[in-house]
Amino acid sequence: MDLTEGVGESSSPPRSFGTFSNYDVRSDVYNRFIESGHEEAVSNPELFRELLDSHFNRLPASYGLDVNMDKIEDVLLHRELLAMAKDPERRPVYHIRFLENLCAEMEGNDDHQFISMTPFPRPVCDINGVVPSQKRIRDCTIEFEPCSKLEDLNLDVRKSSKDMEERCQPEDVSRRQEVSHVPIHEVIFSTVDKPKTLSQLSALLSDIGLNIREAHVFSTTDGYSLDVFVVDGWPIEDTDGLYKAMEEAVVRSEGSWSGSSHSHSSVDKVAAARLKSGDWEIDRRLLKMGERIASGSCGDLYRGVYYGQDVAIKVLRSEQLNGTEEEEFAQEVNILREVQHRNVVRFIGACTESPHLCIVTEFMHGGNLYDYLHKNHNVLKLPQLLKFAIDVCKGMEYLHQNNIIHRDLKTANLLMDTQNVVKVADFGVARFQNQGGVMTAETGTYRWMAPEVINHQPYDQKADIFSFAIVLWELVTAKIPYDSMTPLQAALGVRQGLRPDLPRSAHPKLLDLMQKCWETVPDRRPSFSEITVELQALLQESQEIMEAVNGN
Repeated sequence: MDLTEGVGESSSPPRSFGTFSNYDVRSDVYNRFIESGHEEAVSNPELFRELLDSHFNRLPASYGLDVNMDKIEDVLLHRELLAMAKDPERRPVYHIRFLENLCAEMEGNDDHQFISMTPFPRPVCDINGVVPSQKRIRDCTIEFEPCSKLEDLNLDVRKSSKDMEERCQPEDVSRRQEVSHVPIHEVIFSTVDKPKTLSQLSALLSDIGLNIREAHVFSTTDGYSLDVFVVDGWPIEDTDGLYKAMEEAVVRSEGSWSGSSHSHSSVDKVAAARLKSGDWEIDRRLLKMGERIASGSCGDLYRGVYYGQDVAIKVLRSEQLNGTEEEEFAQEVNILREVQHRNVVRFIGACTESPHLCIVTEFMHGGNLYDYLHKNHNVLKLPQLLKFAIDVCKGMEYLHQNNIIHRDLKTANLLMDTQNVVKVADFGVARFQNQGGVMTAETGTYRWMAPEVINHQPYDQKADIFSFAIVLWELVTAKIPYDSMTPLQAALGVRQGLRPDLPRSAHPKLLDLMQKCWETVPDRRPSFSEITVELQALLQESQEIMEAVNGN
């Protein structure tokens, strides 16, 4: 749905779990990855930090307190499990590993357990060894150590080393003969977070004879769960048999995982099947509708309040609903619920029951860049211009890494928060690139549209790069692209090689970047990651010049 030019929409989870309280933890984790020479961290430290922050932001602050700083690889394992859980065919995703052997002493009625002086850890699978339901991947290459810093629900199995030494003295032969080793395993699940998930997982473990010693349950801001169980009851250290038993138990309980998937009558059936019932459903009775702030051909944008939070509410007009609008609505919800990034507006929820279709996102108090430039007549100085452009690039780079093409990138769809952080918004015509088929539809807004899109030729993510070039030109000039032409005239001109006039006063490197981004041949355009590097280097250069000038 394309609202009036100059208006985008925004998104945010209903609550923020772990922003500042676990900041030191995530910084420590990040620094340790860098110091260890971890390939992903070292190759692109800034992107790795953003991915790490995104992971921690999805989870409550208590998750940060549970991280074992000696086993930071577990953070990446958890991130991978949550990513795999997005595929409905794989849920529940699970990962099993042997932790240690405990010494179990039984004298009379005393069933007290304590840790052996010589636990027997075994190598475990890396993230490629994570097992989705009914799919076992056995390629184990990188060792992930147990996530053992889970003290809050520890069932009194950890004792001091002095206590263990006293209980396991070699000269006490009779005592040693009464001590047996109890294998302890860790089972990690990830699936959609819904009522009774914990009880279902507990029943699953019980079904194969496992006793839960510790349980650590985390819900993400985007509707998934990460559940860590420390269990006993499996008689041997080897996990192959336990994987097989788990797979069979999941198959037996498959009905409880699939749940109901009734389709919404007003939404395309394929898209609706992906909108798992209840994942993001908003109770309309709790939505307080405020003033209308924008209107489009088939819907309106309102400011409102949901659970005390300022929100933007995009409402489809029921009298004008058609198959295309309904499909775009479903597609937009599907994309919004999958994205979480500082420079992408955050999703709160949606009403998916016809005829009351709406999307609820966070309200962006700073407005959009179109109004900021063209209605408020702001002219940007180079440092602020570069910061805005870098924000856009980071948000778009994240989308492209997740195979999402925006297809309508323009200043009206770039929103600012109260700190002037720019976020990409409005995913009404966005698409997953790997959905199949070739995209040739003329989609977007003419003044920002790539020539291959105008010409109905096959296109990919590089169409967004062209649109960014026009956005960058806007930021530099504070002018509307092709302002002496109608949108259709501008489109016809672009087909024939027309581009905006280069401003003489602009930085030469910015002019060069614009021209690379609006190349006619898509493959010649840079990626957003490459653009970000150039812009950051230019920002650093400009800041150094300013510091030198101020110093004199």
